[in-house]
Amino acid sequence: MIFSYNKEHVGDVLMVILQDTKAIKRSAERRGRVARIFSEKTGETLAWNIFDVSHLITIDGEGQIFLTDQDVAVLNAELAKEGFTEKLEATPTPVFVVGQITEMKAHPNSDHLNICQVQIAADRTVQIVAGAPNAAVGLKTIVALPGAMLPSGSLIFSGKLRGEDSYGMMCAPRELALPNAPQKRGIIELDDDAAVGEAFDVKKHWKN
Repeated sequence: MIFSYNKEHVGDVLMVILQDTKAIKRSAERRGRVARIFSEKTGETLAWNIFDVSHLITIDGEGQIFLTDQDVAVLNAELAKEGFTEKLEATPTPVFVVGQITEMKAHPNSDHLNICQVQIAADRTVQIVAGAPNAAVGLKTIVALPGAMLPSGSLIFSGKLRGEDSYGMMCAPRELALPNAPQKRGIIELDDDAAVGEAFDVKKHWKN
């Protein structure tokens, strides 16, 4: 669940995105401040728009935002008031973490993709399909987990890439809009002392 807010360009509207909706025909229903966007085919909820949201909660910043449990409770009360039974959930944080490639093999249906096992916590490893030319076993990099929004506005969800499960994305410097980012392909290469699972910190992890 990704929360996005951009008052200057969109207005006082909180956008709540539940899944990638690019290929889905959708419709919307609005009740009061709340609009539900849903799949025309299945009726499944894809996203929510909450209008005049600053009358309900205080929002600082723009782009992807992270709400407190109290904020989410207020918004859920608003949904319930309008007769919606579904509930919003806070986005688990952090969404950008240090990961390390522990295994890698060539994708069976691609000449440039690799299937990587990436450790993102002491007790958790996930599969990520990547095409970075510098990907290698042992490399530490920054992983965008499902629920992350890149500076470009691209959203990260788990899914399949050419038939193989992929949970998140290993990031290139330019994808995170880092200062002096090389304009070429390749994921971030962190120092060996970077701790797997810690939240990405530009000042700590980006030395260029």
